[in-house]
Amino acid sequence: MKSTACKQPGFAARGLVAILFLAAGSHAQADRITLRIATGHPPGVVYAGLMQSYFQTEFQRRVEERTEHTVNFIEGYSGSIVRTSETLEGVQNGIVDIGGFCYCFEPSNLPLHAFQVMLPFGTMDPTVSLKIAQDVYREVPYLTEVFEEEFNQKLLARIADAGYNLGTSFDWNTVEDLQGVKIAGAGLNLNWLRYAGATPVQGALPEAYTGLRTNVYEGWIMFPSAWVQLKLYEPAPYYTMIGFGSITWHGLTINLNTWNRLPADVQEILLEVSADYEELTGSNNLERYGDDVATLQELITVKELGPEVREEWARSLADWPAQMAAELDGQGLPGTQVLETALAAAERYGHVWPVRYELQ
Repeated sequence: MKSTACKQPGFAARGLVAILFLAAGSHAQADRITLRIATGHPPGVVYAGLMQSYFQTEFQRRVEERTEHTVNFIEGYSGSIVRTSETLEGVQNGIVDIGGFCYCFEPSNLPLHAFQVMLPFGTMDPTVSLKIAQDVYREVPYLTEVFEEEFNQKLLARIADAGYNLGTSFDWNTVEDLQGVKIAGAGLNLNWLRYAGATPVQGALPEAYTGLRTNVYEGWIMFPSAWVQLKLYEPAPYYTMIGFGSITWHGLTINLNTWNRLPADVQEILLEVSADYEELTGSNNLERYGDDVATLQELITVKELGPEVREEWARSLADWPAQMAAELDGQGLPGTQVLETALAAAERYGHVWPVRYELQ
């Protein structure tokens, strides 16, 4: 499969900005390594904040303690070099060396990597979501290998999100209350809305506050940390605990040319820190979840709906996973294998589906 990444408006312009850094770009000398690191999301989004506060600082510390090298990062957060939909291509082309991004913005290039989204109402525990993803990636090597074989980059870490719920500008209690209402999501999770009768709108977190404030949409499928950190509670003062699930569908990658230029001892440390960062995206999101919900409870209306609402919503989606598996199989991808592996892994870790999806 060839890359079908498309250049987005403005990509070239930001690329020119990045080119200004090329003289200081990634290279290895006896004492100094400079890397451009970027994401379209702001540090207020947990994984992006951890890239900055943990991944960068810990990598620098370990390299400088254990080797003769030093590390310097040129930062490109909040879309200052690449937008959310441009990061895969930006790493592929060497505009940035290391990038963090959501697979939701790569439906053509990475259609299989959002597999947990195809199984809604999964575990709300991000540490379990990460374990499920790790099991699936081990069972299906394609998920890792495709980055090197088709996109000139190496997958460093899988990234878990906190559990998704629904924040809105209005109160609601049943699935019927959402019929025809414009709700934002990203990529495949728009289907959670479509099958339930809401009107899905593709969104991106950097524009979420404005979109809610100006009624481009009236709600967003989102984890509580973003509702707190991006102050989405101001235009949308209702947060409903529906429990769509925690999804591991972001990745941290490094340009393959950059990787090959790094000294062996630095490569070893990079893999080590990346593995620790991967685990931290699960544990940190789990630790923060309760605090973020408590913060929202002090600011806005937060409520948890009964299991019957969750089951009703899940029933509306009952046939969708099988449709996705067949569609992916038809593209020559191991869709059924991946979804069956994910279903079995979730159950092995104790998850009980409100509706058990059947793929065949």
